[in-house]
Amino acid sequence: MSRSPVRFFSPLALCSSALLLLLLSGCASQQIETKEATPSVEIPSGWDLSANNGEQDWPDSSWWKRFGSDELSQLVAQGQASNLEIAAAISRVHQAEAQARIAGAPLLPNADFSTSINRALPLASSGSAVTSTSGLLEIGYEVDFWGKNKAGLVAAEASLQANRYDRETVALTVTSGIVSTYLQVLSLRDRLEIAQQNVANAERVLNLVAAQSRAGAASPLDLARQRSAVAGQKAVIPDLMQQEREAQTALAILLGRPPQTFTVNEPGLAKILLPQVTPGLPSELLSRRPDIRHAEAQLAAANANVAVARAALFPSIRLTGSAGGQSNALLSLFNGPNMLANLGAGLVAPIFDAGRLNSERDLAIAQKQELVQVYRSTVINALSEVDTALGQIRSLDEQSKLKNTEMEQARFAFELSEIRYRVGAEDLMTVLDTQRTLSEVQNELGQLKLKRLKATVSLYKALGGGWQDVPVGTPATEKS
Repeated sequence: MSRSPVRFFSPLALCSSALLLLLLSGCASQQIETKEATPSVEIPSGWDLSANNGEQDWPDSSWWKRFGSDELSQLVAQGQASNLEIAAAISRVHQAEAQARIAGAPLLPNADFSTSINRALPLASSGSAVTSTSGLLEIGYEVDFWGKNKAGLVAAEASLQANRYDRETVALTVTSGIVSTYLQVLSLRDRLEIAQQNVANAERVLNLVAAQSRAGAASPLDLARQRSAVAGQKAVIPDLMQQEREAQTALAILLGRPPQTFTVNEPGLAKILLPQVTPGLPSELLSRRPDIRHAEAQLAAANANVAVARAALFPSIRLTGSAGGQSNALLSLFNGPNMLANLGAGLVAPIFDAGRLNSERDLAIAQKQELVQVYRSTVINALSEVDTALGQIRSLDEQSKLKNTEMEQARFAFELSEIRYRVGAEDLMTVLDTQRTLSEVQNELGQLKLKRLKATVSLYKALGGGWQDVPVGTPATEKS
């Protein structure tokens, strides 16, 4: 029976091809250009609204603990472990890791083995059945002469790093959201308490007006006006209660928990501390904001993709080899007489593709140019966010000082008008006016306190929340 030829590398051929691959790889490594300098952005020497004189004092990785709330620290830990957006970001990192492994596969040879058993049955009665077996091992390798495959791996690794930075950005956003929402819940509880106090004040005045009305010293109009004031003060409470429920629901969502099983224990902002934050040098912001590093990694991936698109314009070289055998007996399949091997090389060069490869190169270049501007915009936005937060803190501190003075005077005016009304030295309209003023000032002061705390959270977030870029391979526990 005739044997069909089966191909495979001989030991000499394997050595020769391996040497050739090493030489070609060395040439290819000189062709690849996937790195470029980071685009320049004008960075100020210091912050205009900061009083730290350029001293470097950045937030630590557990900045939320400086608000002095154990409950808040526990909620942040729960959110970082259970938040669904963070979990999705981690899944994107795993996807990017798989893509990087896929992109690295073409840099190594690929091998396939196939085997088959055939049995031929004669149609004539005089013939006999014949069984044949065959086995084939095929090895192929694309010589990365122009650096296309290496550039693809570089692009995938840069995308992986971008996804890691994105995970840190999401974690920082979620953490700052948890802190801000928690503070909002406590602020609403303080405003509820103030609203209830205002109702108590209004009811006390109503009792006084009702007593004077029975004695003939107050008109029915005065009584109606005060009853209206009491109803108006009570009408504020349901809305504040609903706002508090909505804030707790938003906080539960950030924690990845059903709202029905979640509640905040702290009654208000009385025990919450107000941290003082002093930012470091603006130039340090480039390595302390994960979103900036994310934009930089995306730009690196785009630059590598340009190298891939350019390399695709040149010919590709592929080495192939196969070895195997065919025999009527399985045990003699790989005996010397049954073995054959073959080594070959092929070259494929693009000749006409209607401009597709050139267009793909132009697309990659345009995408890279876009990401250059995205990077610059990200840096400028980061500098702007820090500056805005610093300005908000300074403005809110000044407003709070003036509003505290206003509240002291409003409380004094209300108490004095109530006393004067009792003795008949003041009319009810004065009492109603001072009562309304006190209620408004108390509400505004509570809102200012919340704004001031949120401005601090915004500054922590704008400064990167204590995050620092670390080399690949550093344990994740060292990251914030």
